[in-house]
Amino acid sequence: MNKLVLFLFLLVSSVISAQDIDFESSGNQNLISSDTLWLYEEKVFEENFQSKYNQNDFIYETQVAEKGFWDRFKESMASFFRKILRMTDENASMDLVDFLLKSLAVLLIIYVIYLIVKTIMNEEGSWIFGKSSDKKIISYEEIELNIHTVDFEKLIQDALKSNEKRVCIRYYHLWLLKKMADKNIIEWDAEKTNSEYSYEIQDPKLKEKFSYASYLYDYIWYGEFDLNDEAFSKVKSTFEKTIQSI
Repeated sequence: MNKLVLFLFLLVSSVISAQDIDFESSGNQNLISSDTLWLYEEKVFEENFQSKYNQNDFIYETQVAEKGFWDRFKESMASFFRKILRMTDENASMDLVDFLLKSLAVLLIIYVIYLIVKTIMNEEGSWIFGKSSDKKIISYEEIELNIHTVDFEKLIQDALKSNEKRVCIRYYHLWLLKKMADKNIIEWDAEKTNSEYSYEIQDPKLKEKFSYASYLYDYIWYGEFDLNDEAFSKVKSTFEKTIQSI
């Protein structure tokens, strides 16, 4: 009897325990479902939210700038010098190209400045790179306007005192044109060339003398040819003989 009661008691206890476990398990499942329900709710993004991430701090891809014509030109020059000079360092060849280009730029600027200064200065005036024989010369335009009243002998003597040989030859040439104009051999015009004057001369011998004298003048004056004493004496004699023959 006692064994039967003990068996029934254990059986009832087992059934009750099993029901409690099922209840707790079911309760826990319901609890988990309600607690995690927010994970499945639909999210709404702000309008134009992408603009917040367009700054440089959010760009992780490195963009390589496309090389222009100037960069390609420098690289080709560097490659050329590496081949010619057998250079192995690319940086050294690029430095050489940069140095050469900068040097050329400086020279070009100096040359442009030279042309500007030379243009704005009197063509017959002194210039830092010019000849010293241009310092004491009378304005060419002034002589052209007064060629028939200019005392060329005095001008020549003054130029000789200051050893201005090229200026002397210039005066001799103008004096020769004046003499021929005074004799109506030519018609004076400041715009004419020596070739045009030569064409007007009818006397073959005088035309030959004038052509040679004007050739010497062009070579010495416009070519800025420096004369030594011997050469100056010969050219001076040529002009004097031609002037005296008129």
